[in-house]
Amino acid sequence: MSVIHVATTGSDTASGSADDPLRTIQRAAELATPGTTVVVHGGVYREWVRPPRGGRGEDRRIVFQAAKGEHVRITGSERVTGWEREDGDVWRVTLPNGLFGERNPFAIEVAGDWLIREPGEPAVHLGEVYLEGRSGYEVSSREAVADPDAVPLTTVDRWTGRPGHERDPEQVQQRWYAEVGEDATTVWAHFPGVDPNAALVEVNVRPAVFFPTEHHVDYITVRGFELCQAATPWAPPTADQPGLVGPNWAKGWVIEDNDIHDATCSAVSLGKERSTGHNLATERGDKPGYQYQLESVFAARQIGWDREHIGSHVVRRNTIHHCGQNGVVGHLGCVFSRIEDNHIHAIATKREFFGHEIGGIKLHAPIDVVISGNRIHDCTLGTWLDWQTQGTRITRNLYYGNTRDLFIEVSHGPFVVDHNVLASPVSLDNFAQGGAYVGNLVAGAIRLEPVRDRATPYHRPHSTQVAGYAVVEGGDDRWIGNLFLGGDLDAAYEPGSLGHDLSGYGTLGYADHPGSPAEYLERVEARRPGDHKPFLDLVQHVDVRGNAYVEPAAPRPGEEGAAAVADGVTVEVVDDGDQVHLELTLPGELAAPRVGLVTGADLGVARFPDAAFEDPSGAPVVLDTDLVGGRKDAEGRYPAGPLAQLSEGSQRVRVW
Repeated sequence: MSVIHVATTGSDTASGSADDPLRTIQRAAELATPGTTVVVHGGVYREWVRPPRGGRGEDRRIVFQAAKGEHVRITGSERVTGWEREDGDVWRVTLPNGLFGERNPFAIEVAGDWLIREPGEPAVHLGEVYLEGRSGYEVSSREAVADPDAVPLTTVDRWTGRPGHERDPEQVQQRWYAEVGEDATTVWAHFPGVDPNAALVEVNVRPAVFFPTEHHVDYITVRGFELCQAATPWAPPTADQPGLVGPNWAKGWVIEDNDIHDATCSAVSLGKERSTGHNLATERGDKPGYQYQLESVFAARQIGWDREHIGSHVVRRNTIHHCGQNGVVGHLGCVFSRIEDNHIHAIATKREFFGHEIGGIKLHAPIDVVISGNRIHDCTLGTWLDWQTQGTRITRNLYYGNTRDLFIEVSHGPFVVDHNVLASPVSLDNFAQGGAYVGNLVAGAIRLEPVRDRATPYHRPHSTQVAGYAVVEGGDDRWIGNLFLGGDLDAAYEPGSLGHDLSGYGTLGYADHPGSPAEYLERVEARRPGDHKPFLDLVQHVDVRGNAYVEPAAPRPGEEGAAAVADGVTVEVVDDGDQVHLELTLPGELAAPRVGLVTGADLGVARFPDAAFEDPSGAPVVLDTDLVGGRKDAEGRYPAGPLAQLSEGSQRVRVW
């Protein structure tokens, strides 16, 4: 195994030894071969690292890591000086277009499939201006740069109709506008009370920071860096999905222990590549994006979308924050991966643009993906799993302070959501079927919605091979041993909105569903004769038992082993910065043991895929670990909710 050293004091003609380091990480990447470790020493590296080759397996990786105890910042920005005062706190600078290379982000709009721009709404560009590391707000004219009211403090969430996250009062005063000419780009910026020539002012110039330009650059590790300020484009599932850092259609990357922030759109990409479709719904307008996305699944199979070539990535222990679209994004390329123990916050909360592909984690086709132990808060949407959520497990995550926590859409299961805290005003949008929800704290509203106008694929278990496709009738869900809190729907969704009308607290929304597969088939038989018509618009069975409810949350009628109380309950997520605590006051009825250990044997099979609830190895899933790592055994019984040990009265439990 060889080691290559990189330092800001080095030279790219050096040997790369500890005493004779290289200057750029890119030069080290060009020299690295399977088994090489590239050690990068402290300092700022303004470059886009594009490894030309990868490792040959888990034991022959190419590893890029920060030197122990040294801070390494790799950034897609360049420092800008030479600002001239125009008027008051408004300054101007002219930048040669050669600074940006082939793609000037100040000339490229945020655009693509599923981006929603209202009539008259101005375009937003990929460019950004940073003052002491903090991004500003683009405005639509030179005059608006000086207007203190040009960027409103309060926004409205377009999904719920409720007020969104309030913008930072200081940040909204940091406004900029750019005009791109043939040879130069002029930027006007408002820097309140700051001389930009004496401060650190940067503009993003590169579309990525650590991202190969070629596919199948496998088995790379990226560890211990600050990675920031890339002009990443809008990344829908029907387009190429570059990120600030990511594998670009490869296998076996590990992205760990990094501070990743300020991507214009997406930070970590485990996503699709261009040949399987690139914004064709927007460019052609002849078919809906849904149809192009369906086609992309089959196109991906034709270019080797399978376990042997794609996915199996690990994204862990990173802090991912202040990005415009996603913290982690991926369609197809995320299969068989693990996203665990990350701290994800402030994603899509600037609200400079809006579309249907936004989330702290936004994945399509997360087949056999495990999302575990993450702290996800103060995002527009915590996690959105869209299409082909099969073999997926969302476990032991902490969600709070989001507009919505979890959205699972047009998927058929089997998937498992267990031992999570879902503490935001909207805990779950369930536009899917075939899920098992076990041992969660559900503090917000639940929206149940069938989707009968879009058929989406399901797969052979633990495979990318397509087995069939179906629409979502709703149901085929399991809710076992969860703790539901009640709330005020008017605080979750705008009264009269579709979300408000289809939401509630607890499992009462399943009141009309049959209680078993046998009862479901009886309803089908009662509609015969016919082949497919007896199944149309018929909600599926549910398994609801052993849950606890605080009014106005209510159980499905006739639920076995349910407990319901009217008052005497308080639950609060307390964010203390580096630590987060769950503070609870519970009556004895809710703290009492209620359900046993749940395994795949208790969950049956998801109806359309005809697949059991298994872990990625194919063994029956065993839900034996609670939110804080407490273990459950087969003989024990446990309270409803995410904690295996609870007591009557007040308690404070560290959950992060």
